[in-house]
Amino acid sequence: MPSVVGLLEQHELAARRRVDGLREEADRIQAELAAAELEWQEWAIARRRVDTVLAPDDGTTADMEVTPGPRDTDAQAPRDAAKPKSQVPVWRPGLAWSVLSVDYQRIVTALADRAQLGQGPLTCQEMAAQFGMDVVPARVEALRSKAKRLVARGWLAEQQPGRFTLARGVAGPGGGS
Repeated sequence: MPSVVGLLEQHELAARRRVDGLREEADRIQAELAAAELEWQEWAIARRRVDTVLAPDDGTTADMEVTPGPRDTDAQAPRDAAKPKSQVPVWRPGLAWSVLSVDYQRIVTALADRAQLGQGPLTCQEMAAQFGMDVVPARVEALRSKAKRLVARGWLAEQQPGRFTLARGVAGPGGGS
């Protein structure tokens, strides 16, 4: 006859395995959701741009001066500027922030601003709120993934789990030293 403690351990092990399996599935679904949301946003942007291009010309657009918007600055960026969905390069002294895509630059800039003000680390939930995003798991996890990638490449430090700061030596928005 099995002992009560042995039976409890078996049930605990089964429950832990189920929780681990569900966590893995939830992580996979959240990553899939973040990718689907990004694709949806890209299609919405594409549709708006096509609508703008195909809009009837009432003669006012030909007279307007073209000024780049926040997203149109890629054409003016240095040759080594990163493109969307590009790899994050390993940080080295003198490496400009322009090598990072806009999303990564936004994270590094937010942490640089905090460092300038003498404030401490920033969590991904705080970043999402600061960036005006909905503080929902998909958004927070997308930021966490980016922040972790920046940590792995030497741009950020994570001295406490989930709390990010600039890595030592990374300073100034113009360059990495």
